[in-house]
Amino acid sequence: MAIELTDANFEDLALKTDKPVLVDFWAEWCGPCRMVGPLVEELSNEYEGKAVIGKVNVDHNPNISAKYGIRSIPTILFIKDGEVVDKHVGAAPKNVLSDKLEAQLA
Repeated sequence: MAIELTDANFEDLALKTDKPVLVDFWAEWCGPCRMVGPLVEELSNEYEGKAVIGKVNVDHNPNISAKYGIRSIPTILFIKDGEVVDKHVGAAPKNVLSDKLEAQLA
């Protein structure tokens, strides 16, 4: 299951890990987010132990959303060694997200 990332735990869980990180910025009222959400959950199961898969509710965590300039959701950031290395804005098929994550594992 994808971990819930918040303003309070984002740095520890997403930036201070040696694993690649996929972060889904979403909101409950967002239709495309509801399409991407199950895919993110599937990826969290498939990459358990290999990558950190997390979700940030933009309505509940405005600080981290603002820090990364999230203006459209869903936005998915790929973080490696504490830095954003890739980004996808909008709904995407699972293979697009897994390909971007695989690139960070290489």
